[in-house]
Amino acid sequence: MTASPKTTALMRRGAEFLGTEHAILCGAMSWVSERNLVSAISNAGGFGVIACGAMTPELLDTEIGATKALTDKPFGVNLITMHPMLFDLIAVCAKHKVGHVVLAGGIPPKGSVEAIKAFGAKVLVFAPTLALAKKLLRSGADALVIEGSEAGGHIGPVSTSVLAQEFLPALAEEHVVFVAGGIGRGEMIASYLEMGASGVQLGTRFACATESIAHPAFKAAFFRGNARDAVASVQVDPRLPVIPVRALKNKGSEEFTAKQIEVAKRLDEGLVDMGEAQLEIEHFWAGALRRAVIEGDVERGSVMAGQSVGMVTREEPVAEIITQLMAQSDEALSRR
Repeated sequence: MTASPKTTALMRRGAEFLGTEHAILCGAMSWVSERNLVSAISNAGGFGVIACGAMTPELLDTEIGATKALTDKPFGVNLITMHPMLFDLIAVCAKHKVGHVVLAGGIPPKGSVEAIKAFGAKVLVFAPTLALAKKLLRSGADALVIEGSEAGGHIGPVSTSVLAQEFLPALAEEHVVFVAGGIGRGEMIASYLEMGASGVQLGTRFACATESIAHPAFKAAFFRGNARDAVASVQVDPRLPVIPVRALKNKGSEEFTAKQIEVAKRLDEGLVDMGEAQLEIEHFWAGALRRAVIEGDVERGSVMAGQSVGMVTREEPVAEIITQLMAQSDEALSRR
């Protein structure tokens, strides 16, 4: 008998889709969602996802192999759609027979969904609007993640609660839909499952798990932070459409604004084209995030965190976090 029977029952469809005990995905966080955290989440009955980010195909190959050495449970790989070597990265996933690939950061380029499905993997996509969600599901995506602006890292403009009300009644009956953004407790999970979600995705809650390799200073910044400290970056030039990023406010946030002004100026002068400009900004984020996560520079690095950061108060093992979330959800469902 499962310890959280009501939640487990509502998650059944999502868990079957993922091949896991619980339909709880870990959001892909660059530098954080690597072999240690991913395998720990999968071993604890959740679904770990490797954040490929700006990795080369060789690095991804190594990371998948290393993760497989630490878990025999299912896990996924998150690929950024604007990566210049996207199809080479898909080939690496095919080589390792990865079961699930998450395409993030934009509309999947032509042929990418087909290339993933060709080796038998399931494709998960993000969609900011209902019309686009329907189009992606019609064109072969197997599941959808709806992620609200409360999330950490790259965000859209609409809150999770609004997206859930709009997407779930329209899609959840026929499709597997996971809800993400601002989820810090099991009571919230229960509500989204009752609305028809097949499962949920959390990032911020797992970033400071015992198994996370994030620097102690990075974790300490999370423990100090509260919801209003996790702010979205500002866009300085409408001609340079930069996806906003939510992170804890620090000097790094100011440096990013300066970086945008510099890149926009070079775009004006014809020194870079739009694709190069956006890629340069992506690389800036990857570097700033590495400084915070790996080197512990929480002043000038990017401490990406969702608004649920105030609920992260100490280091806990992944298995405890998952058990706690499931128990809170069941308790909430029992009171209905």
